[in-house]
Amino acid sequence: MPTYLTDLGLVCALGSGQQAIAAALLAGDTCGMQAQGGWVSGRELTVGAVTGELPPMPAGLEAAQSRNNQLLLAAAVQIEPQIRAAISRYGAGRIGVVLGTSTSGIHEAALSIAEQQRTGQLPASYRYSQQELVAPAAFLSQWLQLSGPSYVISTACTSSARALLSAQRLLRLGVCDAVLCGGVDSLCGLTLNGFAALEAVADARCNPFSANRNGINIGEGAALFLMTRELMTREMGSGQSMSGESTPIVLLGGGASSDAYHISAPEPHGLGAQAAMRKALATAGVAAEEIDYLNLHGTATRHNDAMESLAVQALFPAGVPCSSSKPLTGHCLGAAGALEAAFCWLTLSRHNPHRLLPPQVWDGVPDPELPALDLVQLGQQFRSAGTRRLMSNSFAFGGNNISLLFAQEQAQEPAAELAPAFGERP
Repeated sequence: MPTYLTDLGLVCALGSGQQAIAAALLAGDTCGMQAQGGWVSGRELTVGAVTGELPPMPAGLEAAQSRNNQLLLAAAVQIEPQIRAAISRYGAGRIGVVLGTSTSGIHEAALSIAEQQRTGQLPASYRYSQQELVAPAAFLSQWLQLSGPSYVISTACTSSARALLSAQRLLRLGVCDAVLCGGVDSLCGLTLNGFAALEAVADARCNPFSANRNGINIGEGAALFLMTRELMTREMGSGQSMSGESTPIVLLGGGASSDAYHISAPEPHGLGAQAAMRKALATAGVAAEEIDYLNLHGTATRHNDAMESLAVQALFPAGVPCSSSKPLTGHCLGAAGALEAAFCWLTLSRHNPHRLLPPQVWDGVPDPELPALDLVQLGQQFRSAGTRRLMSNSFAFGGNNISLLFAQEQAQEPAAELAPAFGERP
């Protein structure tokens, strides 16, 4: 059964909206990466910050105020007409919300606790619910008055990639007719200081797969898909999707693994990463040779890039065009999987008429200890003009691995059904 990615709203360091972000992505624009002080004592760090004014909380939902929810709202309002059309067609009880996050509203909570330490009282604006992990999904459901399943997945850097798989399962089980799915994370001192304590943060812009790589940049952003079981068209039968795509973009399948090698370090040979990629190919009924582009997890840490290089070389011995988008946006943690899925969506969309691939931005100095990857150069195009299939990798602490497959074609019935999650029955 096809799973349609009917439309997309997104905001990140590359900008806001499909057209602006597609142009910046395909040009390898790093202007959104900014040096900022104040996050980690004594250091100025490069971060992927969202600039510009964010929408205010809707009337009656002021208690849900947080930067995280404002980022989510900024993505949601971009596709609000399409969301409202889905509600009208299917009903509020048949539309789910599945999101990934790792920060939620912890930034506001930290500011409130700091004020309490200074004054002895929490500020009147403090709400514990702001920092609950479910806060983004609860806010979206309340704003849209949805009554379908609504929850948040928090598995560190795979959170929102897993949210897409969970949303697909809700559709295939017949629980929902449409799901709002994706992820959101915001910059906050907790995560920046945490990664700094692990000695994993670079001061300058990150440099994935380079011999000179020395750590990640943290970013923020939101990506929200409207995923449906049927192709929603402007007139339900016009042949053009709600987003204006003449050919539907689908989630072909996905694979998950958990190697549990270490609490923060990946399995060094990339065995867990390989397992996730192989399962994604199997669920989609696609051979590795049919993949036209791979969005790498590519965090620019020594261990992650090393293991991912080994995993990619093992699965694609003849090579596959690939790149990491982290130098353009920073690592958006719980939102990273959905944002990079969004970059695949944009690469397949009408916003890419010249069939360009997202380029690898780095210093061009390969690591001689690692297998050489086929890293995309600026202006490089798809190798073929036919059906295009894209893969996106997300890896997280604890050996949690996700790989997703996308295509601009009608998906065929997968070779193997996705495994049940959270006690759901197939």
